[in-house]
Amino acid sequence: MSLDKNGIAKRISQELQDGYYVNLGIGIPTLVANYIPDGIEVILQSENGLLGIGPFPSPDEVDADLINAGKQTVTAIPGASFFDSASSFGMIRGGHIDLTVLGAFEVTEKGDIASWKVPGKLIKGMGGAMDLVAAAKNIIVAMQHTDKEGNSKLLKECTLPLTGVNCVKRIVTNLAVIDVVEEGFKLIERAPGVSVEEIRQATEGNLIVDGEIPEMKL
Repeated sequence: MSLDKNGIAKRISQELQDGYYVNLGIGIPTLVANYIPDGIEVILQSENGLLGIGPFPSPDEVDADLINAGKQTVTAIPGASFFDSASSFGMIRGGHIDLTVLGAFEVTEKGDIASWKVPGKLIKGMGGAMDLVAAAKNIIVAMQHTDKEGNSKLLKECTLPLTGVNCVKRIVTNLAVIDVVEEGFKLIERAPGVSVEEIRQATEGNLIVDGEIPEMKL
């Protein structure tokens, strides 16, 4: 069985380390806030000016004035701080974000990412993605392995406008954990019940399979 969105977020949460400052993009990445591992302290940052995001609120905790960059209502942990967008982007551009988790429409075997625009569709803007992929110390993509028609989103070359070039380090999809290496996509883990051949069929770019591939532990 492939992972659902929460499963992808739960697997990505295993990449977090104590003391990390982390930016979570819109969509699947925001769900990572619900799966911070016990025993570590992670500070979540949002480019609209919030440092110290907590889990999503329960219905009785909702505060319409407390939102993340995707305009979702959030909670704030004790000691959280609020500031203007300019300060937030100074934090990002200054290299103070240890990890950013982004969604993507397409990723290439060279680590290029297209995540902000589909030609012909109305968009609000590129947000902070270009700054984040240029400045964050580590970049993980959370995405579905294929589109709704079953076409691979892990490609040899992007067909959509690029957000960043040669920047993605790791991809977690509904099927697999994959690292971007010099030779292409290196398969690290399989989703529970998913075969290597299924992943190979769903991957357009060069997929490197080295030895026995373990299943994810969620």
